[in-house]
Amino acid sequence: MSLSICIVGGGMVGAAAAVALAKQGHTITLVENKPIDAVKTLEDEQIDIRVSALNLFSENLLQDLGAWQYVKAARNVQYNRLSVQDHHQAPLVFSNEEIGETHLGHIIENSIIQASIWRAFADLAISIKSDLGPLEGILEHSNTVSVCFSSQTIDADLVIVADGARSKTRELLGIGTTGWQYQQACMGVLIKLDAHEQDITWQEFQPTGPVAFLPMQSPYANLIWYNHEDTLNKLATGSKASLKSAILTHYPELPGDFEILNTAVFPLTRQHANNYSKGRCVLVGDAAHAINPLAGQGVNLGFKDVAQLARSLSKEADVLSALKDYEKKRRIPNLAMMSMMDACYFAFSNELTPLKLLRQGAIAGLNKVSPIKSQMLKYAVGHYL
Repeated sequence: MSLSICIVGGGMVGAAAAVALAKQGHTITLVENKPIDAVKTLEDEQIDIRVSALNLFSENLLQDLGAWQYVKAARNVQYNRLSVQDHHQAPLVFSNEEIGETHLGHIIENSIIQASIWRAFADLAISIKSDLGPLEGILEHSNTVSVCFSSQTIDADLVIVADGARSKTRELLGIGTTGWQYQQACMGVLIKLDAHEQDITWQEFQPTGPVAFLPMQSPYANLIWYNHEDTLNKLATGSKASLKSAILTHYPELPGDFEILNTAVFPLTRQHANNYSKGRCVLVGDAAHAINPLAGQGVNLGFKDVAQLARSLSKEADVLSALKDYEKKRRIPNLAMMSMMDACYFAFSNELTPLKLLRQGAIAGLNKVSPIKSQMLKYAVGHYL
C-alpha cells in the first residue's frame, strides 16, 4: 500500500523515518520548524557537544538509508571496546573481538547524524514544510487524519509523531505518559585532548553518580558527569580552571592533558508513553520513550522504532493493523531497556554494603563467564531487534 504520511519532527529519528518510508514508495511531508542546510552542517567546523554512540544496528540502518556515506565523510570515531567499572575496582571490558565484529560502533555528533540523513532526502518524495505556526489540533476521519497548524492543514493517511520528549503532538492526541525526574542531572563537557585518538568508551560508577568518557575524532572527546543539578550548574557556570580541577579530582586518569571547550547540563528524565499509537497517529523515538542516557541507547532505540515501523507497514494490509504490530514489537523491548538502565543506575549509584559487594561480585563474575558477557554485548550493539 502506498500512503501519504505526515511526519512531525525532522530530528535524527524523524528524518530517518522520512527516508525509510519514502524508499518504500510512500509520499512524505516532513514538518520541521528548524530545517537545516545539510551540506553546510556537514562542513561546519563548530563541534557539537551533543553526541550519540551509534551501535551496529543503527549503522546498518543508516547504510540502508544512504546516509552512512555522509557520516563517514564527516567527523566520527570508531570504538572497539567499552568498559564499565565500579569505583576503585577492576573494570568489566567488552571488546569487538568477543563477538567477531570489526568494531562495536561509532561516536558521532548529533548534528552530523541529522545532516547526513537529510542529505539522503535527494531524489525521494519528501516535501519539507516549515513556518506553519503552532500546531493547533489533530482531527481523525474515517480513513485519513488532518494535522492542523495555524497557517495550514495537512491531510494524510498516517501521522508519525517524532517531535521529541516534550511532544506537543502527543499532548494534543491525549496520549499520557508515565515516568519521573531523576534526582540528578547530567553534564557534558567537550574537551580538546592532548592524546592519540581513542578506541574505548568507558563509564565509572561513583557514589555521587557515574562519570564517562566518550572518544571523538581526534583531538576531541566528550566527558559525561552525573551529579546533583546544583553541583553541575555551579561547575558549568564557574571558571574553566575550577572545572578542570574538579574533573582531575573526580575522574579516573584521562589519556592525556586537555582543554575545556564547552559544557552543557541536561535534566535526567524517564518517560514512557502509555500508548504508541492512537487512530492513524504513531509515536517514535523520544516522543514514545525518553530513557536514562547511561549507555547511550536513546537514538539507537529510536532507529529500531523506525526499522520496525517500516517493516510493519510493509507486511500488514492496512494502517491500523500495522500500528498495532509496531507497538507490539517495540513497546516491550523499549520498556525492558529502560528498566535495565534504571536497574544499573540505581544499583551502581548505591553505597549500601550488601549491594556494593553484590555488584563487585557480578563484575568479577562476568569477566570470567564469556558466553553471558558475549550475549550482553550482542544485545547492546543491536544484534537483536
